[in-house]
Amino acid sequence: MPIIQTVLGTIEPNLLGKTLTHEHLALDFAHFYCSPPDDFQSFLDEKLHLKNLGFIRQYPYSSLDNLCLNDAGTRAAVVKDLELYRKLGGSSIVENTSHGLKRDLKFMVEVSEKTGVNVIAGTGHYIHELQNSGHMNMSVEQMTDLYSKEIMTGIEVDGIGMVKCGFIGEVGSVYPIHDFEKRAIKATAEIQELFDCGVSFHPGRNAAAPFEIIRLYLEAGGKASKCVMSHLDRTISDFDQLLEFAKFGCYIQYDLFGTECSYYQLNSALDMPSDGHRINYLMKLIDEGLLERLLMSHDVHTKHRLTSFGGHGYHHVIMNVLPRMLAKGLTPDQAEQITVVNPTNWLQLSI
Repeated sequence: MPIIQTVLGTIEPNLLGKTLTHEHLALDFAHFYCSPPDDFQSFLDEKLHLKNLGFIRQYPYSSLDNLCLNDAGTRAAVVKDLELYRKLGGSSIVENTSHGLKRDLKFMVEVSEKTGVNVIAGTGHYIHELQNSGHMNMSVEQMTDLYSKEIMTGIEVDGIGMVKCGFIGEVGSVYPIHDFEKRAIKATAEIQELFDCGVSFHPGRNAAAPFEIIRLYLEAGGKASKCVMSHLDRTISDFDQLLEFAKFGCYIQYDLFGTECSYYQLNSALDMPSDGHRINYLMKLIDEGLLERLLMSHDVHTKHRLTSFGGHGYHHVIMNVLPRMLAKGLTPDQAEQITVVNPTNWLQLSI
């Protein structure tokens, strides 16, 4: 019998409800710090507050305080935003913080208990640059043992007990893909085939990256229909190329809703799309018959995205994006498909 595995235990698939499929509740993103223009350095060295929020919105990766999503103030802000998300109709969050990003399972449990939001935790490995030597030297067999254990048995969490993961992700890679990341992709595919679990990939910032990841994954036995390719709104900008990628049959995820900046620090060659552009692409993909392959989220991973720090919060898709899509012709049933049915089909486990 199919189930969905949350940090508080299993639930029946029909209880998942409206779901954000790529979010973070706590992590450390300091590795991605980028130096700002010299004239802005003094503003960005300070802690985030109203007077420097405008600078941080344009240069979010130049503030170490902004990249710390695991201090006490941020945790309180996350709880507050998830309470609002729940009040406004949100039901579940897929937490994509994997090995390398300082996953905090204890906080996931606490948040779920406090807010009533289902939280689905991920196993798997992020990009090679964030791994310690113990993980970097893992073989494919050691990775599969780890992923299997974290899904089937769980992880011992102090004061709580065993907490189980419900999918594999986010499985991160750069481009060209590092040997460690190739091993992680292969291990992900092997466990996906074994448990029929959902998996989620973070591609490098190159349009060729998703194609290479899915090739490696399929060759290793993974099922396309249970695979999410994240961050496609910042990865494949050419619509014809996006349609070509869609032929693989995986989920096409637009998960940077709320991110609108003039200069994308992690890839200066990319024109970061606006929410308007994201909406138009999704509407075109629906017209192409891909409704059942679409997912939406925000990928909150910095302080300034939370409402307590001047951001849009976790309710942005529900309250701001979907109404705009409905105004452009999306039907309520189509909205339900993207936010409820597709996440449910992806996350169902057979164990």
